[in-house]
Amino acid sequence: MSEYADYSNRAATMASGIQMSVLIPFYRDDPTPLVSALAAEISAHELPIEIVLFDDGEPDPDLNTRIARAVDALPAPARLLTARRNVGRAAGRNRLASAAIGEWELFLDADMTVAEHFLRTWLEQIETDGFDAAFGGYTADPVQDKSHQLHAALARSSDENSAQCRNEIGATAFCTSNLLARADLMRKVGFDEHFTGWGWEDVDWAVRADQIGKLMHIDNPAGHAGWQSPDILLGKFRDAARNYARLLEKHPELAALPGARAARILKAIPGQALLRGVWALMAQSPIAPMKARTTALKLWRASWAADAI
Repeated sequence: MSEYADYSNRAATMASGIQMSVLIPFYRDDPTPLVSALAAEISAHELPIEIVLFDDGEPDPDLNTRIARAVDALPAPARLLTARRNVGRAAGRNRLASAAIGEWELFLDADMTVAEHFLRTWLEQIETDGFDAAFGGYTADPVQDKSHQLHAALARSSDENSAQCRNEIGATAFCTSNLLARADLMRKVGFDEHFTGWGWEDVDWAVRADQIGKLMHIDNPAGHAGWQSPDILLGKFRDAARNYARLLEKHPELAALPGARAARILKAIPGQALLRGVWALMAQSPIAPMKARTTALKLWRASWAADAI
């Protein structure tokens, strides 16, 4: 028995000459708005692109059914892979890469938004730039819920950067949200499935890919709309410490990263873990200045990393 079910719509069964596969993993999130926007651009301009979705373990059967119906109605080639068990972020993306038929693979998160010309810009970049993988960047979409303001502020201060800025940083500025790679590069460099849970598998992939291919950053951002509340962020950053430690163990040259330096400084302070309650309260406080809240969140993350490294 296959590890996942593979459903293709009519357009996918008739498709040929696919140049790019858009790969979208999801877990409880509804990717339908993103998929509809992508399919509209593909069909309007007859682009040689397929869309492949990966439902990681089908935690919500009703959602899976709704998405299957949406896929069936799309005018663009689209497929839905449904895993029989949850495999996680890294493994899910590897499954998508293995199933893709395009010469290029574009990874997007299910909660992203895109401009009307988004896919055409990527196809133009493929024709004009000699690269093996590129990160297009992302922008912070407007926040609808006040409890999500911290997450958006953190993204704007840390991740919403121009291609020029990201090229100066290099491979460690890569994310899987809006990552384009040659299919043959993905066959050589997959995501490390020992990274479990959330975080850092994308940076690890980029550092390894940079050793055998040409990586670059461009300005073709996708919008980020999947904002989360402070308590969820605190939990994710705490749990990601194990992955961060694995990243530094695999790549000692990354010890100069700001987060690694902060973790080492905190590790040298006796009883630093006792300050986590203060940082958590500050990060969650709706009346504290936003700069203080984002700083507290970063200190919380570095504190847990200090225990792990």
